[in-house]
Amino acid sequence: MIEAGAFDAEALEAARVLFARETKFMMGAVKIEGLPGPDLPEVAFAGRSNVGKSSLINAVTGRKELARASNAPGRTREVNFFVTDERLRLVDLPGYGFARAARTEVRKFQNLGRSYLRGRPNLKRAYLLIDARHGLKDVDTEALEAFDTAAVSYQIVLTKADKLKPAEVAEVTARTLAAISKRPAAFPRVLATSAEKGLGIPELRAEIAHACAIELF
Repeated sequence: MIEAGAFDAEALEAARVLFARETKFMMGAVKIEGLPGPDLPEVAFAGRSNVGKSSLINAVTGRKELARASNAPGRTREVNFFVTDERLRLVDLPGYGFARAARTEVRKFQNLGRSYLRGRPNLKRAYLLIDARHGLKDVDTEALEAFDTAAVSYQIVLTKADKLKPAEVAEVTARTLAAISKRPAAFPRVLATSAEKGLGIPELRAEIAHACAIELF
């Protein structure tokens, strides 16, 4: 078993091998009653619309078109499930903050995501994606409070970190960590990533395997 914060080269390679195995789209749920049974550990990806959730899922699994990425914000309107090696599931939640849809429709699919977070016993961790170029915004506060209220363990993942200089990445990472330091459900580590360049992807794979208690050795 790999331990949190102790991801040596062997652990990173073992996590890479895990995600090199088959990952496939399982289903998209439009109602809470349509979710699959809680028979596998799950991690969920949440974030503002167009923050890069689909791209990150594709990078983690090493597949270019597993999750459908789009330049149009708000395209994910279901809770989408992907299963890796029949051992764990990755869950893509609807984005928040902006969507090209009627307001009532936006509330419908965003409330579905909140319902998933509140009632999923096999959810091991949620990853809240934040664009590294912008950091935490007011619109993210509602998501942070929803995680804290639901007592769902969540970790901040900065996306698009390749768009910044290393010193800027370090600064936004430290600032984000300070902002969540007193939040009860926040995992005390912020991970900077780039789906395009592969930055932080090996570490994120290892984080997911550890959160799901996947035996890699």
